[in-house]
Amino acid sequence: MATTNLLDDISAMAAAEGFILSGVAPAVDSAGFTELVRWIDDGYCADMDYFANRLDAYQNPSGVLPGAKSVVALAYPYPATSPSAIPVNYGRVARYTWIGQDYHDVIHPKLKRICRLVRRHQPESNARGIVDTAPLMEREFAQLAGLGWRGKNTLLLNKQFGSYFFLACVLVDIELPTSDPQQNSHCGTCTACLDACPTDAFPSAGVLDASRCISYLTIENKDSIPALLRPGIGDWAFGCDICQEVCPWNTRPARSATQTDAPDSIDLLDLFWMDEAIFRERFRKSPMWRTRRRGMLRNAAIVLGNTGDALALDALRQGSRDQEPIVQEACRWAIENIQSRSKA
Repeated sequence: MATTNLLDDISAMAAAEGFILSGVAPAVDSAGFTELVRWIDDGYCADMDYFANRLDAYQNPSGVLPGAKSVVALAYPYPATSPSAIPVNYGRVARYTWIGQDYHDVIHPKLKRICRLVRRHQPESNARGIVDTAPLMEREFAQLAGLGWRGKNTLLLNKQFGSYFFLACVLVDIELPTSDPQQNSHCGTCTACLDACPTDAFPSAGVLDASRCISYLTIENKDSIPALLRPGIGDWAFGCDICQEVCPWNTRPARSATQTDAPDSIDLLDLFWMDEAIFRERFRKSPMWRTRRRGMLRNAAIVLGNTGDALALDALRQGSRDQEPIVQEACRWAIENIQSRSKA
């Protein structure tokens, strides 16, 4: 009875904090661990070495919270509205940035309040909230908790809410009543997400080659973007939503995050006139801070090389003199592309 009351309170607080889905999974060994090992061995994690470096911890939630017995899986929405038309010399940014802040800064305080609630109920208990930074198979446990199924684009899908949400978890060393797991996929024969990817980042359904994924290339990747993949990036300056936008389950999600004043695109030319201090002041609390100035200028140059016009040349020439070699090279590539288009 005590754990049932605790779960009721957790569910109520999660809803009050803005989470649109919640459920509980047992903290069991990961059924997908072998698949993760194969994914790493196949080289699909690109240079994200933290997967291999923490591999053993992914086997069981106790690698994140010693003694973990239950995983409370949660979903927090981000905007699902259609983006506006992108002006020339602007670049698109992934929907999750539209909340206007780093999502870790938004979600972590909510998880901490849920953890405090757990400890008030059971003072001797331990709880830990995580948002995609710990070695936990979040999507697997979210599916076990009944939140949805894993789509062919590897993202978790829910019939009501599509996939436009963040996953978060609260691990506790208490046995809570578990939810009914999501047993079935509802993707059927649809391959819209696989077919739409402009960089062919899916070797097969449910498998992502991160080294070809636009989100990886424009965010996690710290090096130059391979020339063969640059045209496929199109106008994406930070992240990508293509495999979500084409998904039928995302056509009418039941609820979206409150739209903020955060833009759905960014003026690319402005970036080349920002030094480190100005860039930090503007983006320090934004998701775009993750790729830092050098990454954003590299991305901006690639997008301008794909879609920009002659008005971008002055900014790109400024970038070609930047102190960062990857910015210089990307700008020279973009200048050549724009000039070639103007001659065509």
